[in-house]
Amino acid sequence: QVQLVESGGGLVQAGGSLRLSCTASGRTFSTYVMGWFRQAPGKEREFVIGISRGGTNTYPADSVKGRFTISRDNAKNTVYLQMNSLKPEDTAIYYCAARSVASGTYSYLPLWYDYWGQGTQVTVSS
Repeated sequence: QVQLVESGGGLVQAGGSLRLSCTASGRTFSTYVMGWFRQAPGKEREFVIGISRGGTNTYPADSVKGRFTISRDNAKNTVYLQMNSLKPEDTAIYYCAARSVASGTYSYLPLWYDYWGQGTQVTVSS
């Protein structure tokens, strides 16, 4: 069982930046593909960005390309989401998700992921 804990959310003005962190329990973090999702009120959970096990490959959604980046530190069991040029439409609860895989793959579908954090609120004011 893996537990994921997000942190770093908050209130920021449009154009500002935030960095979210997600720390995982356990000793097999390097086997997990990690993803960040978000969910705004009244909307479905949306894929934001993913990262491969070793951190070599990242998979941003079109809506965040050029603004958000993802990275990971396997020695610290932590994945990061750096969010720049934030817009009011980025306001949502942000969740990290994980799935252990044997090969290089990922998915943008929430159902593919096995473990989820509790979420952290990001609010971007205009």
